[in-house]
This record gives sequence, structure tokens and C-alpha cells, in this order.
Amino acid sequence: MVLLHIFVDSAKLEKACEALRKLPQVVDVYEVTGEYDVVVIIESDDIADFREFLKNNVLKIDGIKSTVSSVVLHIHKKDGRLLD
Repeated sequence: MVLLHIFVDSAKLEKACEALRKLPQVVDVYEVTGEYDVVVIIESDDIADFREFLKNNVLKIDGIKSTVSSVVLHIHKKDGRLLD
């Protein structure tokens, strides 16, 4: 799982979010306040698969200026439930 923080041209925010929503690897799309414009949760088989997805899909969406990726190493709590 990857948390992808995205900087988007503000005039193209809605269209960029629509394009992100359509990608099957994208689990969640959040328009957020703060340093980034959008945060996306992505499921990927491995780092190489994520790299290809980022390069061939996300970065080709009109309006997306740049991204910062955070690979999830471990989940301690999800959906209000503690995980072992």
C-alpha cells in the first residue's frame, strides 16, 4: 500500500481527481488542506509495479505537477480496529 501525496494545478483539480478515481489501483482519493492538494491510497503488488503505475498513469494526468510517495511498512490500526 502506498500513500501518494499529490500537488495539482488548482484550475485542474476536479479533472485530476476524476482521472485518479478511475484508476483501478487507486483505493481512496482525498482532497485535503495543507501542503498537498490530494492524497491517494494505492494498492500495488510491489515497488516495481508501483513505479510503473506512477510513471505510466498518475504522472500523465493533466494538472498533476508532482508527487511524494509514502510506502506503508506496517499497519497498527485500521478502520478503528487494532491489528496484530
